[in-house]
Amino acid sequence: MQSSDRLHLKTRVMILMIVIFGPVGNVLLRVGMEAVGPATSWKPGHLFAVGERIFASGMIWLGIASLITFFISYMLVLTWADYSYVQPASAFAYLTVALLARFTLNEAITPLRWVGIAIICVGVLIVGRTMPRETEGS
Repeated sequence: MQSSDRLHLKTRVMILMIVIFGPVGNVLLRVGMEAVGPATSWKPGHLFAVGERIFASGMIWLGIASLITFFISYMLVLTWADYSYVQPASAFAYLTVALLARFTLNEAITPLRWVGIAIICVGVLIVGRTMPRETEGS
C-alpha cells in the first residue's frame, strides 16, 4: 500500500473513532449520572456525597475513558489532516448520537430531527469525497 493510501486510511479510521467514542462517552456519562441522581442541594456535605457517588460509578469511568479516547483520536487526526476536512467529516457523530439516544436511552427523535441529521450526513458524504490534505509528519 502506498504511503498516501495508508495515511488516508489512518485518517478515516481516526474519524470513525471520533464518531463512535464521543457520542458513546456522552451516553455513558448520561446513564451514569441518571444512576447517581440529581444534586438537590448546594450544601457542601450534600455535594460531597454526590461527588462520592459520581466517582464510584463504573459508567462514569467508562464514559470518561471513551471521551479520552475520542479526544486523543481527535488530536491525532488534526496533526496530519486539514481541520476543514476533519470537522465536517466528524459530523457523522450526529447520526451516532441520534441512534444511541433512540435505541439506548429510548428518546423519541422527531421526523424533522431525522431530516436534519440526514442533511448533515449528505454534507459529510460530499466532504468525504474530497481528498484531505494530509502530511506524513506523524
